[in-house]
Amino acid sequence: MLQKIALTLREQCRVEPPALIVVGVSGGPDSLCLMHVLHTLGYQVIVTHVDHQLRAESAAEAAAVETAAAAAGLPFVMQRVDVRAHAQSKGLSIEAAARELRYTFLFEQARRQLAQAVAVGHTADDQVETVLMHLIRGAGMSGLRGMSYLSMLHQFDAAIPLVRPLLGTWRSETVEYCRLKSLAPHYDRSNDSLEYFRNRVRHELIPTLESYNPRVREALWRTAETLASDLALLQERVADAWQQSVLRQSREFVCFDAAELGRQSISLQRRLILAAAEHVLPEAEVGFAALERAADFIADASLIHLDFGGGLALYREAGAIYMSLGEQSLPREEWPQMTQDSVAIPHRTPVTVPLADGWQFTVNYVPAGGLPLELIPTGKDTFHACLDADSLPAQLELRPGQPGDRFQPLGLQGHSQKLSDFFVNVKLPARARGHWPLLCSNETIVWVPGFRPAEPFRLRRETRHAACFAVSRFN
Repeated sequence: MLQKIALTLREQCRVEPPALIVVGVSGGPDSLCLMHVLHTLGYQVIVTHVDHQLRAESAAEAAAVETAAAAAGLPFVMQRVDVRAHAQSKGLSIEAAARELRYTFLFEQARRQLAQAVAVGHTADDQVETVLMHLIRGAGMSGLRGMSYLSMLHQFDAAIPLVRPLLGTWRSETVEYCRLKSLAPHYDRSNDSLEYFRNRVRHELIPTLESYNPRVREALWRTAETLASDLALLQERVADAWQQSVLRQSREFVCFDAAELGRQSISLQRRLILAAAEHVLPEAEVGFAALERAADFIADASLIHLDFGGGLALYREAGAIYMSLGEQSLPREEWPQMTQDSVAIPHRTPVTVPLADGWQFTVNYVPAGGLPLELIPTGKDTFHACLDADSLPAQLELRPGQPGDRFQPLGLQGHSQKLSDFFVNVKLPARARGHWPLLCSNETIVWVPGFRPAEPFRLRRETRHAACFAVSRFN
């Protein structure tokens, strides 16, 4: 057993002695076995324990783990947490709240101690239960491969891995190991409660399945191992498609090229959306129905928003599809945005006005005779506009749009339209419209940067002086 776990640690978990590892020890046979095995194999071990305070005996269990760590000569750190209060404040189940608090503490200790990994005692039995739970809820290959020997839980730490060295070891083996090494594990009575889904799978479903196949646990474990290998191959193809389809990404969103994403096969589309969901929300539980809705969304260019579930959403904007935690997480720095209600623009005076996220508005005045042809309003750079300075009102301001704003776009022969309709027609995303900078004189819109100037202020053959406006990034 020691040799098997030593090989797993090197090849699957990618840690070797004397690496420093923070070990989560509940005091049960699995985690107690893991603590002892790691110490025996020459790893530096820091024993951690979280008292969830959910049962009357939890304090005694914490003391027992501390005693076991001291007997092995290992450092011990513990924390007491109020799981019920955390669950209520975050709207989580008791199980989810306990897990969040536990892993937060483990990774805090790992960072503090400069550990190479966090280790937990999930066994082959836990793997089988996880696979069945995912199967019942509905899952694809990612769910049916179960837990991984090495995982990155980005919501807790982006650099330190979580390792599960006992995924190939059965619970009966850890119990026997504890007996042979005179370790005294405690047994959590809540593991017998049928209130929890995992316990019902463990105590009711698996025994029923064993009546059909006495070795069903081994069969399910082998299935998970096989799917993990197959998934690794598939993920190579997904990685290639990711490179082709993703325009940009951050911790809060993934931006796809909508056309490129649409060219991928339906299977790869589902995989890419799943990867994006897990990138933004690493512990997201994504079902088949959500991926089907996403595929329909990708195929229908008229759809601009899809509630993906779990707090995630898909948005379509100007040739891009975003996966994010909500509209507030989408990037805004690609657009000029006002940070003030209005800024007065001095008459006939060059000026620079800072905008949000490194954008700026500038104006300069030049003789019309020296105006380069490429600066006329019909040029391709719509963030630059040269207008007839003599026709401009004396009082100009830069401001965001207001209810009822109307605009006479260049090229409509003086006809006006609602600014809101204009923004819809040019497909400016709704979230960019509220703070979009407009060059105005009272209620008259002179120029909409990035699109068009107003017809009355266009350059004419008789223009003698030109006002050249620009909105640009300065960093």
